[in-house]
Amino acid sequence: MRLANFERDGLRSLVVVENAFVRPVSGSMLEVIKAGPLALDALRLAATSAPSIAIESGRFLAPLPNPPKGIIGIGLNYAPHVEESARTMQTPKEMPTHPVLFIKPSTAIIGPGDAIEHNAELTQQLDYEAELGVIIGTQAKRVSLADAMKHVFGYTLINDVSARDLRHGGQWAFAKGQDTFAPMGPWIVTADEVPDPHALAIGCSVDGEVRQASNTRHMIFKIPELIAHISSGITLEAGDAIATGTPEGVGISFTPPRFMKAGSVVTIHVETIGTMTNHVIAA
Repeated sequence: MRLANFERDGLRSLVVVENAFVRPVSGSMLEVIKAGPLALDALRLAATSAPSIAIESGRFLAPLPNPPKGIIGIGLNYAPHVEESARTMQTPKEMPTHPVLFIKPSTAIIGPGDAIEHNAELTQQLDYEAELGVIIGTQAKRVSLADAMKHVFGYTLINDVSARDLRHGGQWAFAKGQDTFAPMGPWIVTADEVPDPHALAIGCSVDGEVRQASNTRHMIFKIPELIAHISSGITLEAGDAIATGTPEGVGISFTPPRFMKAGSVVTIHVETIGTMTNHVIAA
């Protein structure tokens, strides 16, 4: 099932997405996630009698605008991206021995179709990163690899927008956590619809030019490893979002670099999950 936040005629509602239509249902996304599988069954039933509304009559919003911890980002999680980052951003050449974590605050989250703000006074190196987002469904504290996937509610798309020239002291929070730097959407696909999240084509295009084209099977640390590692010291809560890392082909990796700028249109996609497009404006 695909669940989304949808706005039509100034009214916002939780909807079930069915091809070119949506069906409004009661509750909020976070309430549904916290309520568990029985809530999903109830939504499926409720959606059968809800009115069908054409997608063209409204717009999708970020499916989770306020995750409990913002977005937990994973850096350097595809081997070719590790190599290109070492070449262009002076990160370590060696493959990471454990997941590299950072946080993008909720204030960075925008929805599909919303504008990514480029403040040219702060950065001249505005970059894109197509990522598979994992949404946690139940509290996870010190979970094992074997049990980790039981805590996944579903999946979404996240563009980990990054200002490459704003890493301070080797830290990424400011470079990745600025306002509008986390487009998310267009919906959440529940875990039962994705038999293997590690076999999905993932990619990105900017102004129609393909920049990234890979597959989630190339993750260094798979989703169970990420959940087990994070939960070993940080309790994951229902509604937490994890951005699982990006493959090779980011803008800084080209010669010369191909960064986003005002007027750029960036589209990311993950097979089975969907496609999301945002545009860049001057801030």
